[in-house]
Amino acid sequence: MPALDVRGVTKAYGTKVAVDSASFSVDRGEIFGLLGPNGAGKSSLIRMVMDILRPDSGEIRVLDGAPGVHERIGYLPEERGLYQRQRVGDVLQFLGELKGLARHVADRRVDQYLDRVGLLETRKKRMRELSKGMQQKIQFVAALLHDPDLLILDEPFSGLDPANAVMLKDAMIELKKAGKTILFSTHRMDQVERLCDSICLIDHGHSVLEGDLKKIKASYGKNTIQMQYEGNPSFDHDELIESVNNYGNYVELRLKPGADAQQLLRMACERARISRFELMEPSLEEIFIDTVKQHA
Repeated sequence: MPALDVRGVTKAYGTKVAVDSASFSVDRGEIFGLLGPNGAGKSSLIRMVMDILRPDSGEIRVLDGAPGVHERIGYLPEERGLYQRQRVGDVLQFLGELKGLARHVADRRVDQYLDRVGLLETRKKRMRELSKGMQQKIQFVAALLHDPDLLILDEPFSGLDPANAVMLKDAMIELKKAGKTILFSTHRMDQVERLCDSICLIDHGHSVLEGDLKKIKASYGKNTIQMQYEGNPSFDHDELIESVNNYGNYVELRLKPGADAQQLLRMACERARISRFELMEPSLEEIFIDTVKQHA
């Protein structure tokens, strides 16, 4: 039985359809990426999973569907909600007790998790004294205190500096190793590509691509070249190339069907000094753009 099963879910706000017959399944013990552009319907889907909103149609099954199942979920909302005038320790202890923890257990875990994210010294500070990045880490701690089986994180990396983003990434990997299931939403393809076992791509409320990330990438074949160079070559009208994503001195090229990568390398060497030339599967960003175009 999957940790989460979403089947044919639809949600409208008046005449605007935010989620349209979306379906996906999250296996136990995996990190699952719910991705798509801003406004695609990701947050609406998460709020329905959390039973904050009710779907107009379709079915959502969480864990084993037993009574009190939502007490086994940890939730980090996109819009953070912490009591700004209260002290960090008091807020966390209160939230832990709301999830069913005894006071002495909540108190012990507050120290344990604050220390884990490097914020033990903030326990007696008022929430409003902390930076936005610190408050986000506090909200993450709140989602973990009751040791949930399923962790749902809505845009968890938003607003974090690189060091704190690494801390959060490491924490997610540790939780996966401990057997927890993690679903997180993002519009950042690089995060999904590095962390996720499976994905669901949402576009205009529709689930347009779903499944094991490695299998999805392998299905496209090795038709993408990543190239670093010095010089100013132009690839825009090359007969071997289907598409170009240029970052200045770094470029991703998608070959046309049947094109020879070695021929392209010889041509590139005539135009620029090549320091890296790698034939590989397309990036998730390329797959995302291609899939969205197909469903436009």
